[in-house]
Amino acid sequence: MVEGVWDVEVPHPTPAGNLLPDAVALLADASSAFVEIDRTMSYARLLAKLERYDAYRNAPASGCGNAAHAPRSHWQGAYAGPSLERPFPPVLFVFAPAPRRAAPDTREAAFHDRARPNWRITVATTTLHQLTRDGADRPVWRVVGHSEGRRALTALPKPR
Repeated sequence: MVEGVWDVEVPHPTPAGNLLPDAVALLADASSAFVEIDRTMSYARLLAKLERYDAYRNAPASGCGNAAHAPRSHWQGAYAGPSLERPFPPVLFVFAPAPRRAAPDTREAAFHDRARPNWRITVATTTLHQLTRDGADRPVWRVVGHSEGRRALTALPKPR
């Protein structure tokens, strides 16, 4: 990730209302990632948030387009690039310490046990400790639905 290049709590329209990521980060390759910092949300709310990302990804195109471009959905207009070459941004969950909650690594493992892979979006997780110790560009990300170890941002799978 590029330090200091963030948009915080920017609303993104979905058919069910706005999706509000904690942040949108600009990555080193000029693509973007949605970032969610979790301290206190229940697993049900975290999974519901994933459903909102899926709804945002699948929202129909709006507008009429023009001779050069067909109508685009909000995410395509904001993140796909001029020729739609970029896939849907990954959703990155960072599990942080919180009073009266399980340790972040325990919460991360439990989240992976509950989250179902969605091959239209890439979801990866880490803990705040790993992120601050090693950095976002190191292999600190664990991908939902993949049993391999941790990966660097550049090695995250692309959604289908």
